[in-house]
Amino acid sequence: MPGTHPRTRPAAVDGEPLRVLVVVGHPLAGSLVHALAAAYVDAAAGAQVRVVDLAADPVPAHPASIDELRTARDGTTAHLGADVDRYVADLRWADHVVLLFPQWWGTYPAVLKAWIDRTFLSGAAFRYLPGRRWERLLRGRTARIVMTMDSPRWWNRLRYRNAAETSLRNAVLAYCGVRVTGVTRFAEVRHQDAATREAWLRTAARLGAQDARRRRTPRVEHEPSPRPAAV
Repeated sequence: MPGTHPRTRPAAVDGEPLRVLVVVGHPLAGSLVHALAAAYVDAAAGAQVRVVDLAADPVPAHPASIDELRTARDGTTAHLGADVDRYVADLRWADHVVLLFPQWWGTYPAVLKAWIDRTFLSGAAFRYLPGRRWERLLRGRTARIVMTMDSPRWWNRLRYRNAAETSLRNAVLAYCGVRVTGVTRFAEVRHQDAATREAWLRTAARLGAQDARRRRTPRVEHEPSPRPAAV
């Protein structure tokens, strides 16, 4: 079972608008995913919103050493370069993370996987404890998954076992303490007409407005570990 690190402090929250980090995990600009993200962001205007667009923003490079997969001893990430440092800061800042992506080969594009690998760091998103325990450093945060796919929903469920959302929900988000509040699947994309796609944009806008109505709630912020984070 995950442990609880004693060096924690409650975050100061005064009921201000929710902090939302929107991550667009499509490598090509002008995609349907980008249109869905824009509809969401426009409708979430009442929240504090930051956007990472992996078609325009730098895609994190492969790590050159194990030290590039963890924070420094004091919890900082400047040694990882300006881009990764900013992405980790965005993740720590956020109360709610929205991941939008197309399903490719049953999961998600490499750009989103690269962002996850270099952002959900040991020492920032989780921390190993003695024995088999670990600490979820992103507890108190939530996430939403929005995905497009050419597959029918039944095929995705029976043949792919919902691999994309399962890996994100269980192996990434829940492992680090993030609770998924919703999964939205826009299926059989290439067979849909313009009217259906317009309806999807309205759905994305409704989700943005729904999330923007939430307010910040207290969460635990974690002090840097006195020892190097392990991987």
